[in-house]
Amino acid sequence: MVSAGDAAAGGGAGPIRLVLADDQAMLRGALAALLDLEPDMQVVGAASDGAEAVRVVTETRPDVCLMDIQMPGMDGIEATRAVRAASPDTRVLIVTTFARPGYLRAALDAGAAGFVVKDAPVDELADAVRRIHAGLRVVDPALAEASLFEGANPLSDRERQILRLAADGRSAAAIAAEVFLSAGTVRNNLSAAIGKVGASNRASAVRIAQDNGWI
Repeated sequence: MVSAGDAAAGGGAGPIRLVLADDQAMLRGALAALLDLEPDMQVVGAASDGAEAVRVVTETRPDVCLMDIQMPGMDGIEATRAVRAASPDTRVLIVTTFARPGYLRAALDAGAAGFVVKDAPVDELADAVRRIHAGLRVVDPALAEASLFEGANPLSDRERQILRLAADGRSAAAIAAEVFLSAGTVRNNLSAAIGKVGASNRASAVRIAQDNGWI
């Protein structure tokens, strides 16, 4: 992570206004309490899922939204894209347990300005907030290095969707009913996904895709 001494001060006379999006209420509350102790920061809203994050950001227009990735319904990647569309001046910092190169790539592609892991010390997290508020980009260095050696996500949007649904063991027919496709089309997409990730079967494809942060 970047050091506190290297932090760039954000512009503007008031505090940096924050919205926190995380589905774990205890963690969300603890993070809000800790960041509110920073003299130049103010938590103005919180959300428990991606859709709520977009709504709260639209209402409060914060400077920075701290976004988890794995949340029910709309995940943090989709929410980041929606937040950036709804409030272009709000910068998004991904704060997640899942330090996966695929997630990093997807988050940056969606418009995130930073990506840090939840086990980072609070002073480093606050420093990251200040840096992205100042217009810089902050990425966990170990994850950035790992991403250099990982290929881009080989899956199409449809393959990712179907593979996510297949993760809990649903049949092709059940997946087809949910995404309004034929069972044959679902099987074709599953077969393509298995081949693209170099797996031998559907369960292995799901595991590989999850491990790389592709789904």
